[in-house]
Amino acid sequence: MNALRIFTLFFALIFFTMGNTADLQGKDHHGDRGEQTHVLLRTDKGDMTIKLYDDTPEHRDNFIKLVEDGFYEGLLFHRVIEGFMIQTGDPMSKDAVPGEPLGSGGPGYTIPAEFIPGHFHQKGALAAARQGDQVNPERRSSGSQFYIVQGRTWSDAELDQMDANREKALTEEQREVYKTTGGVPHLDEAYTVFGQVVDGMEVIDRIAAVDTDDRDRPREDVRIIEVKIL
Repeated sequence: MNALRIFTLFFALIFFTMGNTADLQGKDHHGDRGEQTHVLLRTDKGDMTIKLYDDTPEHRDNFIKLVEDGFYEGLLFHRVIEGFMIQTGDPMSKDAVPGEPLGSGGPGYTIPAEFIPGHFHQKGALAAARQGDQVNPERRSSGSQFYIVQGRTWSDAELDQMDANREKALTEEQREVYKTTGGVPHLDEAYTVFGQVVDGMEVIDRIAAVDTDDRDRPREDVRIIEVKIL
């Protein structure tokens, strides 16, 4: 092979490598969707659009996988507490008979906690359910069950009292949100928040207002119709 051909092949290899590198750098952990993934959650009480946070990648990628597998379609909101949150993601709820206790089902695995200080339990927050600290000291998340925060608004005095029992005080931005939009501040940094409702906030209120039994299960089923990546 002469010197000219070696020189030409060398530069062809460089340009091929550069092209592949550029393609890889243009994609995030979940392909071509960009740094912020949005999900449409359709229920029989209305539709919500949810933004998944990019800095909670294990929760984000797991949620995307379950959505793409059709895991959530047909499941019930099995635990609803007005002024607090609405919860779903138990696969046993899909064919549950009225009054059947729910909340113990899942995909058979848990996810390490991903506590990010800037993500907090404001109204519309998407967060992972989990078992209690007594049996789950690492606060690992359920592999499929999640809740969406409704909460309520809080006064300065109430937030001051909470701050007195925290290792880290709320920021001014968080306090303002809790005083105006509302949420559940005492859950912050105890459960992983990995997304936020950006459209359809009124649907949370509709679901939270339904009549429930003594186990907080809606007496009339509230079902997920479809979940898809936008």
